[in-house]
Amino acid sequence: MSPRKKSKLQIDLVIPVYNEVEAVAKTYADIRQVVDSLPHDFRFIYVDDGSSDGTADTLRGILDNDQRVTVLTLSRNFGHQAALTAGMDAAQGDIMISLDADGQHPPAMIPKMIELIQHGYDIVQGQRIEDRRGASFKKLTSNFFYWLINRISGTQVMPGAADFRALSRDALNGIRSMQEYHRFLRGMISWMGYNSVILPYHEPERVAGRSKYSLGKMFRLASDAIFSFSLAPLYIGLSAGLLFFILACGQLTWVLYLWTTGNTESLEPGWSSLMGVLLIASGIVMILLGFIGVYVGYIFQEVKRRPIYLVKGKTPDDGN
Repeated sequence: MSPRKKSKLQIDLVIPVYNEVEAVAKTYADIRQVVDSLPHDFRFIYVDDGSSDGTADTLRGILDNDQRVTVLTLSRNFGHQAALTAGMDAAQGDIMISLDADGQHPPAMIPKMIELIQHGYDIVQGQRIEDRRGASFKKLTSNFFYWLINRISGTQVMPGAADFRALSRDALNGIRSMQEYHRFLRGMISWMGYNSVILPYHEPERVAGRSKYSLGKMFRLASDAIFSFSLAPLYIGLSAGLLFFILACGQLTWVLYLWTTGNTESLEPGWSSLMGVLLIASGIVMILLGFIGVYVGYIFQEVKRRPIYLVKGKTPDDGN
Protein backbone atom coordinates (compact mmCIF):
# COMPACT_ATOMS: atom_id res chain seq x y z
CA MET A 1 0.00 0.00 0.00
CA SER A 2 1.91 3.03 -1.26
CA PRO A 3 1.10 6.55 0.02
CA ARG A 4 -0.20 9.09 -2.45
CA LYS A 5 2.22 12.03 -2.36
CA LYS A 6 0.10 14.52 -4.30
CA SER A 7 -0.20 17.60 -2.06
CA LYS A 8 -3.17 19.30 -3.73
CA LEU A 9 -6.06 17.06 -4.66
CA GLN A 10 -9.36 17.51 -6.46
CA ILE A 11 -12.01 16.27 -4.04
CA ASP A 12 -15.67 15.83 -4.90
CA LEU A 13 -18.22 15.93 -2.10
CA VAL A 14 -21.35 13.97 -3.10
CA ILE A 15 -24.38 15.04 -1.09
CA PRO A 16 -27.80 13.48 -1.88
CA VAL A 17 -30.77 15.53 -0.69
CA TYR A 18 -34.47 14.80 -0.47
CA ASN A 19 -36.84 17.26 1.19
CA GLU A 20 -34.12 18.77 3.40
CA VAL A 21 -35.08 22.43 3.03
CA GLU A 22 -34.63 23.02 6.77
CA ALA A 23 -31.16 21.47 6.95
CA VAL A 24 -29.32 21.88 3.67
CA ALA A 25 -28.14 25.49 4.13
CA LYS A 26 -26.86 24.80 7.65
CA THR A 27 -24.98 21.65 6.68
CA TYR A 28 -23.50 23.43 3.64
CA ALA A 29 -22.14 26.15 5.93
CA ASP A 30 -20.71 23.51 8.30
CA ILE A 31 -18.99 21.69 5.44
CA ARG A 32 -17.56 24.93 4.07
CA GLN A 33 -16.15 25.83 7.46
CA VAL A 34 -14.10 22.63 7.35
CA VAL A 35 -13.03 22.42 3.70
CA ASP A 36 -12.16 26.10 3.24
CA SER A 37 -9.24 25.61 5.62
CA LEU A 38 -7.80 22.70 3.61
CA PRO A 39 -5.25 23.07 0.78
CA HIS A 40 -7.28 21.11 -1.76
CA ASP A 41 -9.76 21.92 -4.52
CA PHE A 42 -13.27 20.94 -3.52
CA ARG A 43 -16.41 20.54 -5.57
CA PHE A 44 -19.86 20.16 -4.02
CA ILE A 45 -22.10 17.79 -5.99
CA TYR A 46 -25.64 18.02 -4.65
CA VAL A 47 -28.10 15.44 -5.99
CA ASP A 48 -31.72 16.58 -5.59
CA ASP A 49 -33.65 13.31 -5.47
CA GLY A 50 -37.03 14.69 -6.52
CA SER A 51 -37.55 17.07 -3.58
CA SER A 52 -40.93 18.78 -3.30
CA ASP A 53 -40.48 21.08 -0.30
CA GLY A 54 -38.39 24.00 -1.55
CA THR A 55 -35.02 22.25 -1.33
CA ALA A 56 -34.39 23.09 -5.00
CA ASP A 57 -34.76 26.83 -4.29
CA THR A 58 -32.30 26.61 -1.40
CA LEU A 59 -29.81 24.77 -3.60
CA ARG A 60 -30.13 27.47 -6.27
CA GLY A 61 -29.28 30.09 -3.66
CA ILE A 62 -26.18 28.10 -2.61
CA LEU A 63 -25.21 27.62 -6.26
CA ASP A 64 -25.43 31.36 -7.00
CA ASN A 65 -22.93 32.12 -4.24
CA ASP A 66 -20.40 29.34 -4.75
CA GLN A 67 -19.01 28.39 -8.14
CA ARG A 68 -17.75 25.11 -6.72
CA VAL A 69 -21.33 23.83 -6.40
CA THR A 70 -22.99 21.55 -8.96
CA VAL A 71 -26.63 20.52 -8.62
CA LEU A 72 -27.99 17.40 -10.29
CA THR A 73 -31.79 17.28 -10.34
CA LEU A 74 -33.29 13.83 -10.80
CA SER A 75 -36.57 13.48 -12.67
CA ARG A 76 -38.28 11.91 -9.62
CA ASN A 77 -37.47 10.33 -6.29
CA PHE A 78 -35.33 7.29 -7.18
CA GLY A 79 -34.14 6.61 -3.62
CA HIS A 80 -31.02 7.27 -1.61
CA GLN A 81 -28.84 4.60 -3.22
CA ALA A 82 -29.69 5.79 -6.75
CA ALA A 83 -29.02 9.42 -5.78
CA LEU A 84 -25.63 8.45 -4.38
CA THR A 85 -24.91 6.59 -7.60
CA ALA A 86 -25.77 9.67 -9.66
CA GLY A 87 -23.35 11.75 -7.61
CA MET A 88 -20.58 9.18 -7.91
CA ASP A 89 -21.08 8.99 -11.66
CA ALA A 90 -20.63 12.77 -11.82
CA ALA A 91 -17.51 12.80 -9.63
CA GLN A 92 -14.28 13.44 -11.51
CA GLY A 93 -11.78 14.22 -8.76
CA ASP A 94 -8.97 12.27 -7.15
CA ILE A 95 -11.13 11.51 -4.10
CA MET A 96 -14.89 11.22 -3.69
CA ILE A 97 -16.47 11.73 -0.26
CA SER A 98 -20.18 11.02 0.22
CA LEU A 99 -22.18 12.42 3.12
CA ASP A 100 -25.80 13.23 3.87
CA ALA A 101 -27.29 16.71 4.07
CA ASP A 102 -29.00 16.18 7.44
CA GLY A 103 -25.91 16.86 9.56
CA GLN A 104 -25.55 13.33 10.93
CA HIS A 105 -22.32 12.79 9.00
CA PRO A 106 -19.87 15.15 10.74
CA PRO A 107 -17.84 17.28 8.27
CA ALA A 108 -15.06 17.44 10.87
CA MET A 109 -14.09 13.89 9.78
CA ILE A 110 -13.32 15.00 6.20
CA PRO A 111 -9.64 15.95 6.84
CA LYS A 112 -8.98 12.57 8.47
CA MET A 113 -10.60 10.78 5.52
CA ILE A 114 -8.37 12.64 3.07
CA GLU A 115 -5.31 11.88 5.17
CA LEU A 116 -6.08 8.15 5.18
CA ILE A 117 -6.59 8.11 1.40
CA GLN A 118 -3.25 9.89 1.01
CA HIS A 119 -1.67 7.15 3.12
CA GLY A 120 -2.68 4.59 0.51
CA TYR A 121 -6.15 3.39 1.48
CA ASP A 122 -8.73 3.19 -1.29
CA ILE A 123 -11.80 3.14 0.97
CA VAL A 124 -12.32 5.01 4.22
CA GLN A 125 -15.59 3.73 5.66
CA GLY A 126 -17.36 5.74 8.33
CA GLN A 127 -18.82 3.63 11.14
CA ARG A 128 -21.34 4.93 13.65
CA ILE A 129 -20.38 4.35 17.27
CA GLU A 130 -23.55 3.20 18.96
CA ASP A 131 -24.53 5.16 22.03
CA ARG A 132 -25.47 3.49 25.29
CA ARG A 133 -29.06 4.61 25.35
CA GLY A 134 -31.86 2.07 25.53
CA ALA A 135 -32.68 -0.17 22.61
CA SER A 136 -35.04 1.15 19.96
CA PHE A 137 -36.96 -0.64 17.23
CA LYS A 138 -34.63 0.82 14.56
CA LYS A 139 -31.50 -0.24 16.45
CA LEU A 140 -32.80 -3.76 17.10
CA THR A 141 -33.83 -4.31 13.48
CA SER A 142 -30.53 -2.83 12.24
CA ASN A 143 -28.49 -5.16 14.45
CA PHE A 144 -30.55 -8.15 13.33
CA PHE A 145 -30.11 -7.19 9.67
CA TYR A 146 -26.30 -6.97 9.92
CA TRP A 147 -26.20 -10.22 11.88
CA LEU A 148 -28.29 -11.93 9.18
CA ILE A 149 -26.53 -10.54 6.09
CA ASN A 150 -23.09 -11.41 7.48
CA ARG A 151 -24.13 -15.03 8.00
CA ILE A 152 -25.97 -15.77 4.79
CA SER A 153 -23.76 -13.93 2.29
CA GLY A 154 -20.14 -14.20 1.29
CA THR A 155 -19.68 -10.45 1.81
CA GLN A 156 -19.07 -9.03 5.26
CA VAL A 157 -20.79 -5.70 5.97
CA MET A 158 -19.58 -3.76 8.98
CA PRO A 159 -22.38 -3.15 11.53
CA GLY A 160 -22.98 0.57 11.86
CA ALA A 161 -21.46 1.26 8.44
CA ALA A 162 -23.03 4.30 6.84
CA ASP A 163 -22.97 5.91 3.42
CA PHE A 164 -20.39 8.30 4.86
CA ARG A 165 -17.17 7.29 3.16
CA ALA A 166 -14.24 8.36 1.02
CA LEU A 167 -13.18 6.53 -2.14
CA SER A 168 -9.99 6.83 -4.13
CA ARG A 169 -10.19 7.21 -7.89
CA ASP A 170 -9.52 3.47 -8.36
CA ALA A 171 -12.25 2.44 -5.93
CA LEU A 172 -14.68 4.95 -7.45
CA ASN A 173 -14.04 3.53 -10.92
CA GLY A 174 -14.65 0.06 -9.50
CA ILE A 175 -18.06 0.92 -8.04
CA ARG A 176 -19.03 2.81 -11.20
CA SER A 177 -18.42 -0.35 -13.24
CA MET A 178 -21.14 -2.16 -11.23
CA GLN A 179 -24.41 -1.21 -12.88
CA GLU A 180 -26.91 -3.48 -11.17
CA TYR A 181 -30.36 -1.99 -10.68
CA HIS A 182 -30.98 -3.11 -7.09
CA ARG A 183 -28.20 -1.41 -5.17
CA PHE A 184 -26.86 -1.91 -1.67
CA LEU A 185 -23.74 0.23 -1.83
CA ARG A 186 -22.39 -0.81 1.56
CA GLY A 187 -22.28 -4.42 0.41
CA MET A 188 -21.03 -3.59 -3.09
CA ILE A 189 -18.13 -1.52 -1.74
CA SER A 190 -17.21 -4.23 0.75
CA TRP A 191 -17.40 -6.84 -2.03
CA MET A 192 -14.80 -5.01 -4.17
CA GLY A 193 -11.99 -5.85 -1.76
CA TYR A 194 -9.90 -2.69 -2.08
CA ASN A 195 -7.63 -1.59 0.76
CA SER A 196 -9.99 -0.16 3.35
CA VAL A 197 -9.99 1.26 6.83
CA ILE A 198 -12.80 1.91 9.31
CA LEU A 199 -13.17 5.43 10.69
CA PRO A 200 -15.47 5.47 13.76
CA TYR A 201 -17.52 8.57 14.54
CA HIS A 202 -20.25 9.68 16.91
CA GLU A 203 -23.43 10.48 15.02
CA PRO A 204 -24.75 13.97 15.85
CA GLU A 205 -28.43 14.78 16.02
CA ARG A 206 -30.16 15.82 12.83
CA VAL A 207 -29.90 19.53 12.09
CA ALA A 208 -33.63 19.69 11.34
CA GLY A 209 -36.51 17.64 10.00
CA ARG A 210 -36.81 13.90 10.34
CA SER A 211 -35.37 10.83 8.69
CA LYS A 212 -36.66 10.06 5.19
CA TYR A 213 -35.94 6.35 5.67
CA SER A 214 -39.41 5.05 6.45
CA LEU A 215 -40.00 1.48 7.61
CA GLY A 216 -40.97 0.54 4.04
CA LYS A 217 -37.77 2.01 2.58
CA MET A 218 -35.63 0.24 5.17
CA PHE A 219 -37.40 -3.04 4.37
CA ARG A 220 -36.78 -2.56 0.62
CA LEU A 221 -33.11 -1.79 1.25
CA ALA A 222 -32.79 -4.91 3.40
CA SER A 223 -34.52 -6.99 0.70
CA ASP A 224 -32.15 -5.66 -1.96
CA ALA A 225 -29.19 -6.55 0.26
CA ILE A 226 -30.37 -10.08 1.06
CA PHE A 227 -31.55 -11.08 -2.41
CA SER A 228 -28.60 -9.39 -4.16
CA PHE A 229 -25.87 -10.94 -2.00
CA SER A 230 -27.22 -14.33 -0.97
CA LEU A 231 -29.00 -17.44 -2.20
CA ALA A 232 -29.82 -18.42 1.38
CA PRO A 233 -33.62 -17.99 0.99
CA LEU A 234 -33.60 -20.70 -1.68
CA TYR A 235 -31.53 -23.00 0.53
CA ILE A 236 -33.93 -22.41 3.44
CA GLY A 237 -36.83 -23.65 1.30
CA LEU A 238 -34.81 -26.62 0.07
CA SER A 239 -33.72 -27.51 3.61
CA ALA A 240 -37.30 -27.34 4.88
CA GLY A 241 -38.43 -29.58 2.01
CA LEU A 242 -35.64 -32.08 2.82
CA LEU A 243 -36.60 -32.10 6.50
CA PHE A 244 -40.22 -32.95 5.79
CA PHE A 245 -39.14 -35.61 3.26
CA ILE A 246 -37.14 -37.27 6.04
CA LEU A 247 -40.13 -37.04 8.39
CA ALA A 248 -42.37 -38.58 5.72
CA CYS A 249 -39.90 -41.46 5.27
CA GLY A 250 -39.88 -41.96 9.05
CA GLN A 251 -43.68 -42.03 9.15
CA LEU A 252 -43.80 -44.55 6.26
CA THR A 253 -41.24 -46.78 8.00
CA TRP A 254 -43.32 -46.74 11.21
CA VAL A 255 -46.53 -47.64 9.36
CA LEU A 256 -44.78 -50.52 7.54
CA TYR A 257 -43.41 -51.75 10.86
CA LEU A 258 -46.91 -51.84 12.37
CA TRP A 259 -48.24 -53.72 9.35
CA THR A 260 -45.48 -56.32 9.40
CA THR A 261 -45.85 -56.95 13.14
CA GLY A 262 -49.62 -57.16 12.98
CA ASN A 263 -50.26 -54.12 15.14
CA THR A 264 -52.57 -52.42 12.67
CA GLU A 265 -55.06 -51.71 15.46
CA SER A 266 -52.65 -48.95 16.55
CA LEU A 267 -53.33 -47.12 13.32
CA GLU A 268 -56.15 -44.63 13.74
CA PRO A 269 -57.89 -43.97 10.46
CA GLY A 270 -58.48 -40.30 9.85
CA TRP A 271 -57.64 -37.33 7.80
CA SER A 272 -56.29 -34.85 10.33
CA SER A 273 -52.66 -35.98 10.25
CA LEU A 274 -52.75 -36.45 6.49
CA MET A 275 -54.17 -33.00 5.91
CA GLY A 276 -51.67 -31.49 8.35
CA VAL A 277 -48.76 -32.98 6.44
CA LEU A 278 -50.24 -31.88 3.12
CA LEU A 279 -50.76 -28.33 4.33
CA ILE A 280 -47.24 -28.06 5.75
CA ALA A 281 -45.70 -29.50 2.60
CA SER A 282 -47.79 -27.21 0.42
CA GLY A 283 -46.75 -24.23 2.55
CA ILE A 284 -43.08 -25.08 2.08
CA VAL A 285 -43.58 -25.38 -1.67
CA MET A 286 -45.35 -22.02 -1.81
CA ILE A 287 -42.61 -20.33 0.26
CA LEU A 288 -39.95 -21.79 -2.02
CA LEU A 289 -41.86 -20.67 -5.10
CA GLY A 290 -42.17 -17.21 -3.56
CA PHE A 291 -38.41 -16.98 -3.07
CA ILE A 292 -37.86 -18.14 -6.65
CA GLY A 293 -40.39 -15.55 -7.81
CA VAL A 294 -38.49 -12.76 -6.06
CA TYR A 295 -35.23 -13.81 -7.71
CA VAL A 296 -36.94 -14.07 -11.10
CA GLY A 297 -38.39 -10.59 -10.54
CA TYR A 298 -34.93 -9.21 -9.77
CA ILE A 299 -33.56 -10.85 -12.90
CA PHE A 300 -36.44 -9.42 -14.94
CA GLN A 301 -35.69 -5.90 -13.73
CA GLU A 302 -31.96 -6.33 -14.41
CA VAL A 303 -32.32 -7.66 -17.96
CA LYS A 304 -34.52 -4.70 -18.95
CA ARG A 305 -31.39 -2.56 -18.41
CA ARG A 306 -33.35 0.51 -17.36
CA PRO A 307 -31.17 3.31 -16.01
CA ILE A 308 -30.67 3.49 -12.26
CA TYR A 309 -31.72 7.16 -12.32
CA LEU A 310 -32.65 9.91 -14.78
CA VAL A 311 -31.21 13.42 -14.58
CA LYS A 312 -33.71 16.17 -15.36
CA GLY A 313 -31.22 19.01 -15.07
CA LYS A 314 -27.63 19.86 -14.22
CA THR A 315 -26.50 23.26 -13.00
CA PRO A 316 -24.12 24.55 -14.10
CA ASP A 317 -24.15 22.56 -17.33
CA ASP A 318 -20.53 21.78 -18.20
CA GLY A 319 -21.47 19.77 -21.30
CA ASN A 320 -20.79 16.34 -19.74
